[in-house]
This record gives sequence, C-alpha cells and structure tokens, in this order.
Amino acid sequence: MKNIASAINTLGNTTLSVGELGFGCAPLGNLYQAISNQQAKNTLEAAWNSGIRLFDTAPHYGQGLSERRLGDLLRQKQDQGYVLSTKVGRLLRPAGYRAQRHGFHSPMPFDSHYDYSYDGIMRSFEHSLQRLGLDRIDVLLIHDLGQATHGADHQQHFHTCMTSGYKALDALRRDGRIKAIGMGVNEYQVCEAAMAHGEFDCFLLAGRYTLLEQGALTSFLPKCVERNSAVIIGGPFNSGILASGTQTNAAPNYNYQPAPAEVIQSVERIESVCRHFQVPLPAAALQFPLAHPAVCSVIPGMCSAEQIQQSIDLLSYTIPDEFWTELKSCGAIGESAPVPGEKLRCG
Repeated sequence: MKNIASAINTLGNTTLSVGELGFGCAPLGNLYQAISNQQAKNTLEAAWNSGIRLFDTAPHYGQGLSERRLGDLLRQKQDQGYVLSTKVGRLLRPAGYRAQRHGFHSPMPFDSHYDYSYDGIMRSFEHSLQRLGLDRIDVLLIHDLGQATHGADHQQHFHTCMTSGYKALDALRRDGRIKAIGMGVNEYQVCEAAMAHGEFDCFLLAGRYTLLEQGALTSFLPKCVERNSAVIIGGPFNSGILASGTQTNAAPNYNYQPAPAEVIQSVERIESVCRHFQVPLPAAALQFPLAHPAVCSVIPGMCSAEQIQQSIDLLSYTIPDEFWTELKSCGAIGESAPVPGEKLRCG
C-alpha cells in the first residue's frame, strides 16, 4: 500500500493508504452513456470485492448522481478501510430535467456553477455529505482549475481559490473533518502554481502523465517528491487512444476528441514496440505512470465488472525491462522517465 496523505503534513496526524488501482466514479454519473442503478451497484460491488478501496467522485459527475450511487455502497462499508475523495469548486442548483448536461446522461435536475470561495467550498462539502449519505469524506480536491477549463476567467478563479477557498480546505483539515486536501485537474501547471500558495497532500492529475505525455517530469513531479505530495493519475489512456490503439473502426479519441495526426503517429510508434514484445498497449499505459516515485495510484474509468477485471489483469501483466528500454531508444517516451523495470516506487 502507498500513502496518499503527506507524511510531512503537520496539520494532521492521519495517514491514508491506497492501492495502485483506484476507482474513478465519473461513469457512475452516466458519463457519455446511461447505466442503470443495478449496473452501477454491480460495478461498485465488483470493485470492492476485487480489493479496490480508493473511490474518487465529484458533484459534477452526473450533477450529483455519482455521489448518490457511491454513497449507497460505502454506507454498507463503514470502518472497512476505504478512502473516499470528492471535489469542490462547483455548486449544484436546481435547473429542471434535461436528457444530457456536460456529457452526463443524468436524470438529476441540477446544473453546476463554479464557486471557489471559502463559503462555496464549505457549502460544497456539506452538500456532498448529504448526497453521499455519509458522515465523513477523507479527501477534498479542488476541481477543474486551469486555463483549459476557464480560459480568460482562469486567473480570477485561481485567485479566489488560493486566497479564499484554500482557507476553507485548510480549516476542514485542521479540524479533522477531512484528512487530506488536493486538486483534481487536467493541467499540471496549475498544480505547480498552487504549491506556492499552500500545503497540498495530493494531486489527481488527469491525462497529463501518460505514455503520450511526460511534460510533468520537468518540474512538477520532482516538486511532488520533494514535498511528499502524492499524485493519483486519472485518464491513463488519454481518454481512449491508449486503450483502443490506432487500429480501430472508429476514430481514436484523445482528450475527449478525435485524435490529431501527430498523436496517432506517436501511438503508432508505441504500438510497434508493443507488437515486437507482445505487450498489450493498455497494460503498458496503466503500468507506466506507477513507476514514478510521486505516483501512488491510477484510476481508469470503469463501468462494469468485466472492465475492473481487465484493469487488474493489465496491471499484473509481466512486461520485460527491454520493452521500456526500447521505448526510450526510439523516443516514444522521455529518456528521464522512470519505468517499471527500474523499480522506482514511492514509500
């Protein structure tokens, strides 16, 4: 098991431990397709029975639906060692029924509105407890700060969050109402900027440290090691292309859109090495980020018991050291990137 709460966090004495595979709960909010309550229940039960104990959700996922469904499972598992994270930065308001909002095919009659202020964070925390039907949340993550999400409004939201919202998170942590704080975002640059404003126990970084992208190696991940801030990797398949590969009937997805030509070429280069060593592409994609000493877990999107078992099998697939050496030699991954064969792990 690996620590998610920072060992050097002087504001709390609780250490949270997580396994290498976590459960990202966006699919429970009917992301891109609706799933039934029974399928959601079966998937969560399969995750639990397989030993997964890290569950990450957010108010945004299905406008509250994901939190409701996850809470139905975890209420039965009190004091059984799970780690629950949810997110702050959006508040839900009644908005009437619609078939789809923000990619979620959800029956929940709410829409989300950004609020990174002290009061907004406190209200979001209390609302999440009520939707979950639980009396505790372990980790609160600031959701979707960043230039890509907010564009021209980014600096305003960032300033509000760092000067106001962070104080709420810090107070909740000091009071023992939560055990760790962090960010759940799609840009490592905003995580690195936030480190200048506070002490963060962890970061959930989606899609920005993968077989395709290692820009976070330059300064962000080293800073996480230095500060003992754990990193959870979401989107290890870059929204699809590292799971499906390039040889598909439909156009492969990258960052939730059809992959551009240069991305397809990069994946084709990785696929060539995979074929030579008979390594499944998604196995390499899941195992690669875990080699970095800052990274504690990966949380691929899973919406069925079959996908959970597939992820477990991919994580345990034996990949020869020579495979990673060849990926570096052909320039598919950076020369400085830690790889599983080097047995670099965080403590």
